[in-house]
Amino acid sequence: MSFNTIHAVQEMILAQSSGGSQSPMGILPMVMMMVFAMYFVMIRPQQKRDRARRSMLDALSKGDEVVTMGGIHGKIVGLDEAKVVVRISNEPVVKIELVRSSISHVAEDEQE
Repeated sequence: MSFNTIHAVQEMILAQSSGGSQSPMGILPMVMMMVFAMYFVMIRPQQKRDRARRSMLDALSKGDEVVTMGGIHGKIVGLDEAKVVVRISNEPVVKIELVRSSISHVAEDEQE
């Protein structure tokens, strides 16, 4: 939770406890709703992005045009379980070996 959220909850608890007539259990449903909201706003979308990235990395194949995390464009000429060999230049032939996770995305075909 962010600092502002925690601070707001603390202020609400103090405000309720100063009255003395309400129980601290009255704030529990609101705290639970905030936790669920944080899950659906922050955690769930990140899990979806991670799943999509993992499936993209698993689907890499020879001939795919890719962009690395460093912004290097190239074509996959070889790959195994952990590494990818990317050709970044034809003349002279320049190939680099990368960890599979360093591939940012598969480049879209711009000539369509």
